Amino acid sequence: MLAMDGGHSTKKRGFCFMLVRSRIGQLILGLLAIFVLSTFISHYYISNFGADGELGYRSRSTKNHPEDADLDRVQCHELKGQITELRRIRGSVNNELRELESKRLSLQTEITKVKTHLEALRIEQENIEKNIKQLTLNLDQLKVEVDEFSNGDQQILKAPLRFIPSSIRIKAKSGTENDQFHICSMFTCFDFSRCSLLSPFLVYVYGLNSHFTDSNLNDFIKSSVYQAFDGNAHITSSPETACIYVAIFGEIFSEESPETIQNKINSLRYWNGDGLNHVLINLARSRSNVDLFHGVKTGRAIIVQSSFVETGFRRQFDIVVPPLLGNSDGEVWAELPPLNPIRRNYLLSFSGQFKDNANSIAAVHNNDIKKAGPQNYQSRTLQAALHVPILNSSVKHVQNELEDLESSIVQQLKLFESEGTEKLSFNFMCESGHETVGINGEWLLCGNENDRANILKQSTFSLIIAPANYTIISTTVFQARLYESLKSGAIPVILGDYAELPFSELLDWSKAVIILPKQRVTELYYLLRTLSNVDMMEFKRNGRRFWETYFGTSKSVVTTMLAVVRTRLNIPAPPVREEPSPTAVSNFIPVPQNLAPDPDEVTDEVLGPVEPPFPSQTFKQNYTVWTLRDPFNMPGDPFHLFPFLPFEKFLPSDSKFFGAGSGYRPINKGEGGSGKEFSESIGGNHPREQFTIVMLTYERSDVLIKAVTRLKGLPHLNKVIVVWNNPTVPSENLGWPEIGVPVVVVKMAKNSLNNRFLPFEDIQTEAVLSIDDDSHLRHDEIVFGFRVWREERDRIVGFPGRYHAWDPRHGGWHYNSNYTCEMSMVITGAAFFHKYYSYLYSYTMAAAIREKVDEYMNCEDIAMNFLVSHITRKPPVKVTSRWTFRCPGCPQQLALDESHFSERHKCINYFVEIYGYMPLLYTQYRADSILFKTRISHDKQKCFKFI
Repeated sequence: MLAMDGGHSTKKRGFCFMLVRSRIGQLILGLLAIFVLSTFISHYYISNFGADGELGYRSRSTKNHPEDADLDRVQCHELKGQITELRRIRGSVNNELRELESKRLSLQTEITKVKTHLEALRIEQENIEKNIKQLTLNLDQLKVEVDEFSNGDQQILKAPLRFIPSSIRIKAKSGTENDQFHICSMFTCFDFSRCSLLSPFLVYVYGLNSHFTDSNLNDFIKSSVYQAFDGNAHITSSPETACIYVAIFGEIFSEESPETIQNKINSLRYWNGDGLNHVLINLARSRSNVDLFHGVKTGRAIIVQSSFVETGFRRQFDIVVPPLLGNSDGEVWAELPPLNPIRRNYLLSFSGQFKDNANSIAAVHNNDIKKAGPQNYQSRTLQAALHVPILNSSVKHVQNELEDLESSIVQQLKLFESEGTEKLSFNFMCESGHETVGINGEWLLCGNENDRANILKQSTFSLIIAPANYTIISTTVFQARLYESLKSGAIPVILGDYAELPFSELLDWSKAVIILPKQRVTELYYLLRTLSNVDMMEFKRNGRRFWETYFGTSKSVVTTMLAVVRTRLNIPAPPVREEPSPTAVSNFIPVPQNLAPDPDEVTDEVLGPVEPPFPSQTFKQNYTVWTLRDPFNMPGDPFHLFPFLPFEKFLPSDSKFFGAGSGYRPINKGEGGSGKEFSESIGGNHPREQFTIVMLTYERSDVLIKAVTRLKGLPHLNKVIVVWNNPTVPSENLGWPEIGVPVVVVKMAKNSLNNRFLPFEDIQTEAVLSIDDDSHLRHDEIVFGFRVWREERDRIVGFPGRYHAWDPRHGGWHYNSNYTCEMSMVITGAAFFHKYYSYLYSYTMAAAIREKVDEYMNCEDIAMNFLVSHITRKPPVKVTSRWTFRCPGCPQQLALDESHFSERHKCINYFVEIYGYMPLLYTQYRADSILFKTRISHDKQKCFKFI
């Protein structure tokens, strides 16, 4: 065993010696030594890591002792304890950290709540400050209003009152000679006491109740005149209170002697011997109508007829009217050709034959009336006009002069035809066998009306030659030529400036007719060629309007005749009818609406004073000349008095500071300023005013309520009228918001888009904002639009723009809603317009247009744009950058229907046919506020922050 141990030991030592002596062995021993050393070093540091701060040096013996093992066990136990303690501490720290995190989150939540509360307080503070500014501004405005009222500056104007004169029973007198009344005037031959300025101009018509029993009276005259008078606002059945008395004498079927007509006149119950305040009417249905009152004593009565030949015409007293050649009533646009092309096939046309009868003239001179015949007036009236006896030689001399003048006219016209570069159509001889109408000394009508109309519709100008005898101021043939020319769209050119045109007291004929003395015939061709297309179109437009309004029907002729007498008396026309607007909501109780604030609304911008509702002043110009006469020469309705017009004149800027400033609110009392001062006053050139919102709705109550709610606090708002087109009445549970102004809900009997333009009696402001319930406008946009409208009050001012486009391939017009740099319409789903246009749209505009709107349930906005452009000859005004409106929460919209645009194309072309031309005009700009995108100093404010 020992030997084995010794051998083993010897082998062991040999192996170790080999390891020491070999390089590999040395390397292995080195690595082993390093490993052992690193182990001891690691153990040393690990052992001292857990000591209580003792980092002193501990000697280690290279020998293993039992106490060292015990020491390791103790240290290991201590190390475990320390690790356990560290884990406990870590857990405790983690718990504390979780508690701190929880507290942090709680504090952060509290901080968020505090911040939210502070933000709410800040917003509330801003709102309170805004409300304080608003209330201060309102109070300042109220103080100004109180001062104006205390100084008596407020004008209270109303429509004229109906004043009925005291009942005066007029008893007839007999045997009064009235030859002295051949020079009558309104001053000498009219009793103004029966026609007060405040009276309704009452008219009593003989035989109206019995439908005119005179069997010799033309049947058409009977029926059409009865219809015209029966619906007239001035007619009264009480002769005791009448201002004037009207009697119809013609046209008659068969000729009546002067004695018969005189007996009829004298039998008038209220004739009173001299016909004071009487109007005797001879209306011409045929072109051969003659002077009915020749040889009749008409006294102080006003004579109304087309032909003044023998009967002396008393200017500013007697009235020339056109013949009744049209229908009794109704629309006449379908009878008229289009106004384009402006230049037609013929530059000038004339057809007629001069009628002369020397034997008749001689017979008249020799007092042989039977030989002369009833229609030979050439020399008799000339002799009467000269107030001298005409000898045989003088008769021949005058006759020769008149014939020479007519001959020279014919020769000159033929020269134009042969040498001119323009096509002319002249015919100076009637074809044999064709009907001719006229009296001696005038140019006869040749052929029938259709043949004449065919030439006139091809003529740019139509020549009308007045009767050769310059004392004949009007004949039925002359008036018929004028009637036919206007109807055919040919511009009348009248040779003979002594002729009297119909209703010349009211109508400015220089706008529709070219009137020249006969001596100018040599320069006629040159003059006509100098006229521009613009001038010619204005002549044609005005001529068409005159014919449609005053000539086209019997009713228009009779109504205009009464208007002439009324205007002479300075009595205003009857007020236009207002559309009733009874509210459809019983027990209207506003309900607070808790809607989230609109993020688009600017909360800190004061846009103007929020004042109590007040109406616009009405009937400010009842008796001024331009109110009485100007409407007859403008498109529109001249037969009614409107409470206000968009064309009213305004004061110079300095007048308001020299005693005429009532109602005006100049910016910063006239000193001007930027945003702050601008928002405090309405400024401008007109007195302060408000606007009414008319909102159309149909079966979307939720959208409607939100739209009305958004209007709360809107400056300058007077009232909201909801046009309820729903078939059922509003629900009693529908919560209407409280917005600070009245909300009137009008239930319509018919679902029609025309309803949005009805002139409701509850619209008491000139400005109307027509808006759809799905059109979302900010307050600043509405206020800016209102301010712009105040400067362009005769135009439509709105937001989305559209235009009419010509189709060059197929002809005709298209409606276009694409983005464009040129527009001609503003959609009335969000637009301001004057209430005056509501009256015209509902009562004056062609009914065929409103019928087309109902047929398509479309195009009412196009119709309104047509109307306003036709009246003003101006395009609309677009404001801000809005081009369309979107309503994501709304039900299906009409504009999304496939047929929507197709119908609008058809509407435009149909409306052009009715008007006779395209009234829409283009514009290439929009309106923004003055300081928009302008850099200003930090201490100044812009007029609007985002406009």
